[in-house]
Amino acid sequence: MRNHYWSCSTFADWLRGTVSPKVADSNGWTTWEKTAKESHPFRYWLADTGLDVLQDIIFFIPDKLYEIKYYINNRWITRTHSLTAHPRNIRPGTWCDVGNRFLPCLFNELVDFVEIELAWMQIAWGDKELKKKYDPPFWATGWFKWRTWRCPQAGIDNLEWQKTLIFNEDYCKNESYYMQPTPQAVSAQEVLELYRWWTEIYPNRPDPYDASGWSEHCDHMREKYGKDSLLPSLNSKDPKDQEESSRAHALLREIEESYEKEDTEMMCRLIKIRNSLWT
Repeated sequence: MRNHYWSCSTFADWLRGTVSPKVADSNGWTTWEKTAKESHPFRYWLADTGLDVLQDIIFFIPDKLYEIKYYINNRWITRTHSLTAHPRNIRPGTWCDVGNRFLPCLFNELVDFVEIELAWMQIAWGDKELKKKYDPPFWATGWFKWRTWRCPQAGIDNLEWQKTLIFNEDYCKNESYYMQPTPQAVSAQEVLELYRWWTEIYPNRPDPYDASGWSEHCDHMREKYGKDSLLPSLNSKDPKDQEESSRAHALLREIEESYEKEDTEMMCRLIKIRNSLWT
């Protein structure tokens, strides 16, 4: 993928005779395309087809070199053919059932999308001051770019910018959605919420065994009946032991079920916006 396409340049707008919208939905682009073709058919072909053909010819060798580089990058470095879990979520070499891999694998990919792909988008077409703000290494931009540079703040800033996008083009002044958030802005808000849930809320949720009092109850039982006992309260005839065991166990199950429900809800939300996760 090139960083710049001649058919999307200011020169192309001049050659075409019609300025392309900066932001538009599918209907907006269709309306603009129809108007541009009807206004200047040949100039439209020159700008949208002729420039692409000319650029393909001139950049034939660089494009082939880029294809080789990106194959190496996709195959062995970023491994875009697979879903992976971070070692902090699934330690390498340990067994993890398939059902338990879904949550960390999906959300680890979301983290990479924000902190690597969107971080790169934030500086790809930014000015010198913006690049200086994030101080990316030489291999994060330009021809030597490898998609391994990680910058959470750059990715978050990109989402914050996307959230501000609204329908403010002339073509939609009479539409009900004029000055309303674009689908891209709505998706960015959702991506940011899911990202923050996984990186800030999920890892800081209280441990169910500690929050329910189950861990404390087990420690108390071992002190009372012996450290080698697994859970003496199961055989204890003391009503207080049985009552405490039942209370803590019931609360433990309640917390685990609420976490499971939350995890499922967040995975479903992530699946619903999957088509907007691209750069």
